[in-house]
Amino acid sequence: MIGPTGMDGLTIRLAKPSDQSELRRAVVELQEHERRLHATRLPGEAIADAYLAWILAQAAERGAVFVAESPNAFAGFAAGWIEDEANIAETRDSTRFGLVSDICVLAPYRGRRIASSLLEALETLFLRDGVSRIRIGALASNAAARASYERSGFAPYEVVYEKLIGPAGG
Repeated sequence: MIGPTGMDGLTIRLAKPSDQSELRRAVVELQEHERRLHATRLPGEAIADAYLAWILAQAAERGAVFVAESPNAFAGFAAGWIEDEANIAETRDSTRFGLVSDICVLAPYRGRRIASSLLEALETLFLRDGVSRIRIGALASNAAARASYERSGFAPYEVVYEKLIGPAGG
């Protein structure tokens, strides 16, 4: 638990089982936001339960889910864990990294640097586990998320390009 950060009494803490419904609501909001940005995203209600279960299982094994709370109100969350990838072309410190899988700040709380506080909580966790790199992804069209990550010290690492060459499937 990180405790109050001084911003409107904001607290960053580890998620508890009692946060499940708020985490689900945030997953739906995040998915719907990304769905407005790219046609490949499925409806939030359709994926929320399975996706949240996957996030929680991954985080329980090698990471954490942090919750941001304003006094008596859920403001958002971030989930992340350590990834170990086999890649003979990269250094060990590059193939073992902290992955921020998801971060969501609910609409009424945006613009208060809550995302930065959540990212700092994950950074502290990863540093404690000897990780020297953190990675996070964003849709190319999600300018607000990319700007937030860059304000928090992230820089582009790899860029993935996409070209639709046939009818879009559903």
